[in-house]
Amino acid sequence: MKARTLKKDKVNIITMGCSKNLVDSEVLLTQLKGNGINASHESGTDDNNIIIINTCGFIDNAKQESVDTILQYVDAKEQGLVDKVYVTGCLSQRYKDDLEKEIPQVDAFFGTRDLPAILKKFKADYKHELVGERLLTHSSHYAYMKISEGCDRPCSFCAIPLMRGGHVSRPIEELVKEAEHKAANGTKELLLIAQDSTYYGLDIYKKRNLAELMRRLSDVNGIDWIRLHYAYPTGFPMEVIEVMKERENICNYLDIPLQHGSTDVLKAMRRGTTRQKQEDLIHSIRDILPDIAIRTTLIAGHPGEGEKEYQEMVDFIERMKFERLGVFTYSHEENTHAFSMEDSIPQEVKQERANNLMEIQEQISYDLNQEKIGKTFKVLIDKKEGGHFIGRTEYDSVEVDNEVLIDASKHYCRVGDFVNVKVTEATEFDLYAEVEE
Repeated sequence: MKARTLKKDKVNIITMGCSKNLVDSEVLLTQLKGNGINASHESGTDDNNIIIINTCGFIDNAKQESVDTILQYVDAKEQGLVDKVYVTGCLSQRYKDDLEKEIPQVDAFFGTRDLPAILKKFKADYKHELVGERLLTHSSHYAYMKISEGCDRPCSFCAIPLMRGGHVSRPIEELVKEAEHKAANGTKELLLIAQDSTYYGLDIYKKRNLAELMRRLSDVNGIDWIRLHYAYPTGFPMEVIEVMKERENICNYLDIPLQHGSTDVLKAMRRGTTRQKQEDLIHSIRDILPDIAIRTTLIAGHPGEGEKEYQEMVDFIERMKFERLGVFTYSHEENTHAFSMEDSIPQEVKQERANNLMEIQEQISYDLNQEKIGKTFKVLIDKKEGGHFIGRTEYDSVEVDNEVLIDASKHYCRVGDFVNVKVTEATEFDLYAEVEE
């Protein structure tokens, strides 16, 4: 075992999974630093002696990645490279007893709502005055804002309620305060996230209050873009689209996971809707706001998806021509409703179907992007990579959507600034553009 010189504790937080997990890590980081603890997020250095791993437990691949990461740091602990390893997040919430038996070298496991318990390990207190003052772990020009926690939906395939519990909305005043703090510290774009943003407000205001929340956030000085993610189609409040239309700083963008294009599979998924109702909803949204980019996600290979149902999904994509699309393969998750169904579709068939759906989407995206050539767009610059500055239009979210590439040898852009660009060339998922002087 290697000997290490004793130093003051230095904590490194590792985040697995989605943007909601990232927000949780940022809240933890803020609380630790607020208590005077030397903490960082994915520091990339080897001088940290305490590791906190915020895990994902959503699907098999994510679970395996989380377990592999835990084992990596347990190995480092056994070599004397770190002193303590703590595990939190969705995997820990869902499989705490199993993990404690299988990986006893971990010093403690915590669930998704155990922040005060984690802080106790550091003899730290939860500081309420830090609510809304979350430290960001990435460029400060954009920030995720979690408007609620948990989910009350009964979707057959989803284990999130097992890990995150029931839906709890955050009060509007608290979210406005957070937005004001972010704006004062240079944030220009808010990305609203939740397990189900459609449900926002029903628990604390006894009505769907998403539209009012967006109005209030839109009033915050310094916020140029507000982007809505994770809307649920059933019960979606159309007033939200009216607010998008009337407020310039609310992006004409909606992320609304629809999950399938077959009514029979939607029924098996317990989505509470039909193919026709979903099509009607998308048409209604586009009627009110024709200039909107709709992003959705679909699942290939859910139990009950035969060739007929798969072809219905193909037809659904070809008819609706979504501006943005992601496709996942079905993962058979224990303790979900779908786990009682037979997972009879081979993984290679699921993957082939998913790949085919994305090939269809590539052509749709290519055709839509060709229409942008010669047009001018406002772009937010995210980073410089290789020989290009890379940015996004209001129709594109961080990491998952199209990007705008600007030749760095011809133009200088500052990360976090808005620039107006003219599109000169387009591929399936990228736009090439010149800065307009």
